[in-house]
Amino acid sequence: MITSRTKVAVIAFNGITPFHLSVPCLVFDAAPAGRFDVRVCAADGTPLATSAGFAIATAHGLEALADADLVIMPSWHDDCRPAPPRLLDALRGAHARGARVVGLCLGAYPLAEAGLLNGKTATTHWAYADLLALRFPKITVDSDVLYVDQGTVLTSAGVAAGLDCCLHLLRQQCGAELANVVARQLVVAPHRQGGQAQFIERPLPVSRSDGRFADVLAWVGERLEQAHSIDALAARAAMSRRHFTRHFRQATGSSFKQWLLAQRLAQARRLLEGSDAAIEVVAQQSGFGSALSLRQHFKAALQLSPSAYRKGYRN
Repeated sequence: MITSRTKVAVIAFNGITPFHLSVPCLVFDAAPAGRFDVRVCAADGTPLATSAGFAIATAHGLEALADADLVIMPSWHDDCRPAPPRLLDALRGAHARGARVVGLCLGAYPLAEAGLLNGKTATTHWAYADLLALRFPKITVDSDVLYVDQGTVLTSAGVAAGLDCCLHLLRQQCGAELANVVARQLVVAPHRQGGQAQFIERPLPVSRSDGRFADVLAWVGERLEQAHSIDALAARAAMSRRHFTRHFRQATGSSFKQWLLAQRLAQARRLLEGSDAAIEVVAQQSGFGSALSLRQHFKAALQLSPSAYRKGYRN
C-alpha cells in the first residue's frame, strides 16, 4: 500500500539522457508539497556522465530503494546491455517488499533481467520491442500501447509515453483533477487512454487540406451519444465512402469503428472518474446505449467493470 507521503526513487546511471531522468521528477515534483518525496539515486558512482555532455551528482545511492514506495527506472543504455548485479538485486528487493517498480522506455530491460516481468505483459520503445521479446521469452511484449500497468510493475513505450505512465500513477495516487492540472502545466494531454490495455489516441489531422475531415471527426467527438454511419460522415466530409474510409485509416491508423469505440471508452472513463452519474447514464452519454453494452466493452478493453474502474480512481 502506498503511504500518504509517497517515497519515489528515480534511478540514474552513467550515460543517461537528461530528459528521461527529468520526466518522473517533473510529474511528481509538480504535485502539492508533502505528497511525494522524490529522490534521484545513482546506480553507479557519482558524478554521473550524461548523453548531453554534462555530469550530474546525486545525494543518494541504491540504498534509497530500501524504503521507496515507487521505484522508477527512467531508461537504460541504447545497447540494452546487461544491468549490474547490484542494480538487479536492488530492484528485486524493492519489489519483494511491496514497492511498485516502473520501467520507462528502455527501463523495461533491467526489470526484465531482474525477472520482475516474467509471466506478465510489458512494453518498451517500439524499436526495441522485438529484442525484448526475443531475449526474455517469458514476457508478453505489446508494442502497440503507451504503457502497461500490471499492478506491482509498470512499463511504458518510448520517451513521451513516460509522461503518460507517470501521469497515470499520479491519477491513481492523487485523483484525476490534480493529474489534469499537472498535465496542463506540462502542456501535454492529461489522459491518453491509460489502463492495463489501452488504445492509442491519435491526433486529429491538422493540415489545411484535411481541415474538413478534421472538422468531421471533431463533430463526431462532440456527439458520441449519437449513432454515426460512414456514409453520412463521408457526405459531411464531401468524400465518397471509399475515399473517406481510406483517408480515415491513413489519418488515424485505425478503422472508423475502432476509433469511435476508443473515443466512447475515453468519454465513459472521463465520466466515471469525474462524476457520480449512474452507470446507465454514463453508458447513454458515451454512446454505448445501455449499461450492459458498456460493461461488455469495458471488460473486453480493460478487464474491469465500470464500477470497479470508478472505485479504483476514487480510492
